[in-house]
Amino acid sequence: MTNGGKRVAWVTGGGSGIGEAGAEALAADGWTVVVSGRRKDALDAVVAKIGKSGGQAEAMTLDVSKAADVNAVAEAILKKHGRIDLLVNSAGINVPKRSWAELELEGWDRVVEINLNGVLYCMRAVLPAMRSQNDGSIINICSWAGRHVSKMPGPAYTTTKHAVQALTHSFNMDECVNGLRACCLSPGEVATPILKLRPVVPSEAEQATMLQPEDLGRTIAFVASLPPRVCVNEILISPTWNRGFIQTPANRD
Repeated sequence: MTNGGKRVAWVTGGGSGIGEAGAEALAADGWTVVVSGRRKDALDAVVAKIGKSGGQAEAMTLDVSKAADVNAVAEAILKKHGRIDLLVNSAGINVPKRSWAELELEGWDRVVEINLNGVLYCMRAVLPAMRSQNDGSIINICSWAGRHVSKMPGPAYTTTKHAVQALTHSFNMDECVNGLRACCLSPGEVATPILKLRPVVPSEAEQATMLQPEDLGRTIAFVASLPPRVCVNEILISPTWNRGFIQTPANRD
């Protein structure tokens, strides 16, 4: 690897939740991390936290649903660092009105724009640099809902996460010959701020049994640490106390 062995990671949705935890774990492993998201204050807080721990991080605000802005951030990273070795697509949303009875096209469009289009835009933006390096890794944060259809996440979220599964595998089919690899990381319930948008918000006790952001951060860092010959195509990970297996009022709504 060039640049004195420096490894550069770009983490979208890096201001909270899984993205934040992934950025922290990568920085702890010596990666130079660029965190992107829509809220500058949240990104700055993550960068400051990483800096206090001795890591290298910087923030670049971004709405991943805007392709031109995605390209501009990728170009800025390349201009400053000369390479992008890892992309973590962690930006994602859901909406409160998510059932077929309540579904609004505005909400559907926003979920698709961020959860699916945004993932594609970022993958496409880093592709030329990774091809020229003949090396690069992408980790797409998907969901248990990308493998198992259930009522609770709603049709928009479930559909986009199934699409991210297909997008990840199609990337590996085409780009493996260029030394590139992608992983679809599909967690079950994780105690992140997105839970506040659920029609029924899980209690603190319920959230304590869920996966925690740092669990996914460690998983991201593990996948990123593997040598270029290794492609982890997919990881399906859930809480041991999996509410998808245990019928409760909250996960039936």
